[in-house]
Amino acid sequence: MHMLARTGLVVVALMLGAGPVVAAADVVAVVANKSAITRLTPRQVEDIFLGRINHLESTATLVPLDLPEGSPARAEFYATFGGKSAAQLKAHWSRLIFTGRGQPPAVVPDIETARKRVATNPNAIAYMDRSAVDASIRIVAP
Repeated sequence: MHMLARTGLVVVALMLGAGPVVAAADVVAVVANKSAITRLTPRQVEDIFLGRINHLESTATLVPLDLPEGSPARAEFYATFGGKSAAQLKAHWSRLIFTGRGQPPAVVPDIETARKRVATNPNAIAYMDRSAVDASIRIVAP
């Protein structure tokens, strides 16, 4: 979400008496520095994490890594990149699993584990707050 839109939401919430609102984190998609992927569109990221595609021209099979249900970064990621709530995401994967057309991404316990796995696997892709990105990984989608 753009900064202006976030600011507008905070102002509206405060005007309506919702009390203080914590600004959402800036979640980004990341890959290993040694990955062949240099840039992805938000639509490509969405397609990867929703099981619509599992490779790009320049890569072998992609390995998307998800954070646990209930994670604030996960909720923001799917709202931003997929336009889906937790319930919609669960329904999406239930349909794909039931029809045999896909499996959800592997779930890692936390951002640190996601960062380590991505850094060591050039085919892995994950998401995290921009502030958690270090020199071992690279942002490929805002």
